[in-house]
Amino acid sequence: MEWLNYHHLLYFWTVAREGSIARASVTLRLAQPTISGQIRDLEESLGEKLFRRAGRNLVMTDVGQVVYRFADEIFGLGRELVNTIRDRPTGRPIRFVVGIADVLPKLITYRLLRPALDLPQPVRIICREDNAARLLAALALHELDLVLTDAPISPVVNVRGFNHLLGECGVSIFGAPKLAGRYRRGFPKSLTGAPFILPGEGTLIRRALEDWFEATGIRPSVAGEFEDTALLNVFGQAGDGLFAAPDPIEKEIIRQHGVRLVGRVPSIREQYYAISAERKLRHPAVVAISEAAKTKLFAS
Repeated sequence: MEWLNYHHLLYFWTVAREGSIARASVTLRLAQPTISGQIRDLEESLGEKLFRRAGRNLVMTDVGQVVYRFADEIFGLGRELVNTIRDRPTGRPIRFVVGIADVLPKLITYRLLRPALDLPQPVRIICREDNAARLLAALALHELDLVLTDAPISPVVNVRGFNHLLGECGVSIFGAPKLAGRYRRGFPKSLTGAPFILPGEGTLIRRALEDWFEATGIRPSVAGEFEDTALLNVFGQAGDGLFAAPDPIEKEIIRQHGVRLVGRVPSIREQYYAISAERKLRHPAVVAISEAAKTKLFAS
């Protein structure tokens, strides 16, 4: 009996979905020659060509379209199998693999994930932190159950996924006690010349803060820029500059870092999304996270 090589089939399916070997290589994290060779092996095993060249593009042949429909059904059944097994009570912890966008504040991430541990059946959370693009690629390959991020999937990202808005909130400005006392009076105009610690360039919160500075005529003195929010908070705690944080974690920020509230910026709205590979949330941990976020964390 001849057995189908499902790795070869996966590579073909991904190229067909992405539209090119170049884009598929990014999604699969494989070199383009490797993918090309695997597809050639699949064509040889089937005895048929699956793609033809149309200029610089790859187009599926008639046989390729038939194979693609079967592949789509095969991998769809595979997802259903995994979901069925995960949802079946076994006495073992439910495995929950979640991708965390590295721009998310750690306290927000904790508050989002914590409800998953309150389920009747034990849950084993496996967190992978990376930039959103690589996490979405892993989601497309079903290596992750969910991606938590601060933005929906961009239209330019060729990854099939579904955005679920968990909630939105305002942000506030915090500082070490001496700094907070100095700049609280006359807020926000008092922030001109104030030392400020900003998130890294390219993040949504950085752009929102800069737009707010521009709109209100504030000219802060930038003392530092940090991509890691935990490190940013440490520098803020040490008194090296004022910093912004989401309103839902205000109490934790004050308690953990010994800082004080300088003022609120309700005009800046941060959003948080759960991105899944399926339209309907089914994983029990994902459902718990979504419900708690909407009814508790971002309820106000």
